[in-house]
Order: sequence, then C-alpha cells, then structure tokens
Amino acid sequence: MSSDLSDRRFWLAKEDEIKRAETTDIYFVNTAQVLAAKGHDPEVVMEIYARGVPYPDPWGIVTGIYEVAKLLEGLPISVSAMEEGEAFLTAPGSAIYEPILQIEGPYKAFAPYENPVLGLLCSSTSVSTKAARVKAVAGDKTVFSFGTRRTHPALAPLIERAAYIGGFENVSNVLGAKLMGKKPVGTMPHALIQCIGEPVEAWRAFDEVMPRDLLRIALVDTFYDEKTEAIMAWEALGSKLDGVRLDTPSSRRGDFKKIVEEVRWELNIRGGNKVKIFVSGGMDENDVANLAPLADGFGVGTSVSWPPVIDFSAKIVEVKAGGKTLYRAKRGDIGGMKSVYRNEKKFEDILLLAKDSAPQGAKPLLAPLISNGKIVRTFRSIDDIRRSVLSKVKRLRSLAPRLVAR
Repeated sequence: MSSDLSDRRFWLAKEDEIKRAETTDIYFVNTAQVLAAKGHDPEVVMEIYARGVPYPDPWGIVTGIYEVAKLLEGLPISVSAMEEGEAFLTAPGSAIYEPILQIEGPYKAFAPYENPVLGLLCSSTSVSTKAARVKAVAGDKTVFSFGTRRTHPALAPLIERAAYIGGFENVSNVLGAKLMGKKPVGTMPHALIQCIGEPVEAWRAFDEVMPRDLLRIALVDTFYDEKTEAIMAWEALGSKLDGVRLDTPSSRRGDFKKIVEEVRWELNIRGGNKVKIFVSGGMDENDVANLAPLADGFGVGTSVSWPPVIDFSAKIVEVKAGGKTLYRAKRGDIGGMKSVYRNEKKFEDILLLAKDSAPQGAKPLLAPLISNGKIVRTFRSIDDIRRSVLSKVKRLRSLAPRLVAR
C-alpha cells in the first residue's frame, strides 16, 4: 500500500469530515449501529465538565463554544452552554462539578460528535486558560503569542484566537491574525542577522526596508552577548530604535534577570531610556512574573501553544424512558441535569438540579446555544470577550473562588 495520501496533502481532517463526525472513535459508531438495530434511541442529557485543572487554583477560561455550535448546528438536539470566555470553577477532592455545556436529544443523533466536541473544547480552553494565567502575572506589560511554530499549522488560528481571548495583546501568526481582523506582530528572526552576517548591517537593512509604522525592535543576542549587542543597536539606530529583544535560549542564559538589568543600565546611561526591552524564548508564567518588573513586554510561545490540557469529560446524566426521567449517572459521576449560578460578589458558583429554584441574586452561567438544531446565540466580538476575561481574571486572583452544591 502506498504511503502517499490520495485525497489531501497533509495528515489533517477537512472541515466537512469534522462536520460529519468522521474524526470520532469507532465505539461511538458501534453504539449508534446497535441502538438503530434494536430500535432503542432514548432522549438523554449529556454534560461536559472538568473535574480539575492542572494548576494550583481551581479555575479556567472556557473557549471553543463557537466552534462547538458550528459543529452541532443542524442536529435534532438542543444545547446550553457557558458564554465564550466565561470563567469556570472546579472542586478538587469533591464529587461535584459544574457543566460548561449540556446536550439534550436522542443519543444516536449526536453520539459520534462526542470526540470532536471534546477536542474543540479541550484544545481551545487549554490555550486560553494558560494565556490568562500568563497575562495575569504580566500585569500591564505587553504579552504577544509566539507559539504556533510548535503545533500543527492547521491549529494556528485556533491557538491565536484563544491566546488573544485569554488576554494577550496580539499574535504573530499571519493567518491567525488575519482571521481575527488584526495586524500580526513581530520584527526579525536570528536568520536575518545570520544571512547578512553582521548585526549592525542587518538592523540597518531592516530599518531601510521596512515601513515606518513597524517598530524598530532589534534582536540582540545572535553573535555576541545581549548587553554588547544592545549597545551596538543603540549606537547604530539611535532614537529610531524602539526596542531590543532578548531571545536567549535557557541553556545560555545564566541569571536572565541580571542580564535584563545589565541591558537596561547600559541603554539608560547612553541616553536610551525610552528603548523598550522585550524578552522571549521558553517563557512561562514563572519567568514572566520574575521579569515583569524589568521587561516591557514578552513573547510567549510553547508554554501557551502547547499547554497543560484541560481534561473535559462528557457523560450522560439523565435518560428519558417510558415517559419518565431517570437519573442515570455512571460510577464516579452525579446524576441529573444541573444548573450553575454565580454569586458575583464572592465569585462563588452554586450547583443545583436544573428543576430547582435559582438562588436569589445569582447569575445563571448556562444559556441556550442551540434549540432544535438552530443556533440561537449571538456571539460577541473577540475584543469584547477579551475585555471580559481580563476583568474576570483580575477578580479571580483577588478573591477565593469556590464551587458549592445546594
């Protein structure tokens, strides 16, 4: 058998294949066939949730709701979900959880879609959650997404959107930025300096060729140490120099904070007080927190584009049979369709059965997304979502959020 692909160039699913649930696991197909053969296709309620997050504090930022809506549109089902960019909470050590999305309908109609639904939510939410945590420690310092080179290129737009919603100021990927209506950020790689052969000549060439609205940020760690090249860049470009970027790999850094301090000092004593310092290369939230008092901005890559996964699960919690609603959860889960409400003042989420009365003064977190196959939600702009996320994360870090059951 030839190893060549006959109908595509790359090992990736086409949009139509995803829409037809062809990226599912075979046991969902088997289940649908058995139910059809036996004439047994009950109405069910399925909930999607996370038991925990891979971080010390129990919160995440859900994204991917938009794509799930597009995936499930047209199926004979109804879906309720949190808003894109909503903060969700977990309760480590407890059996309770809050659903971020619920599906109601005949199981056979949506059984094969469990795989792609979880994939869309896990991939996007993991990025947005990590980005929100990085931005939180960066404070008012600028953070750019530089990480799409570490993942399959087909995922670049998803990653950049989730990183931006999570709080990053902008993204470097050309297509990702284009789909968001943004202008990508970035100036030069080491390759430019290596091809020209001398840093000063490369920086001057960049200045001569690039349009004036593009910042003159010199990469200053190619052939010499960072302090030396930063001085060279200032002496070569003077007041035209907007900033310097240190992209030193961790294997060559030593004490990176001290290196940044040295660069700042040497620029300042030569009159380069307004020259900004950007750092990149293996940054995570710990690095950003350590350098935020000194650096003006950060390029964060792999830690956000390939983050710890938010491990969502999808489980049936109700089955309708013989005119009755049966609470039917598997071992380790809790039955019954649920509602989640938030006490905004305390950032306390309250879990209860959907049939129970809403707590006074609390905000419902689940709202209709699809009704009988039709999308019924108007999606907000990514800028509105991002602003909401930044506000929520600020409150999450100042309070002690918790999930309780009533």
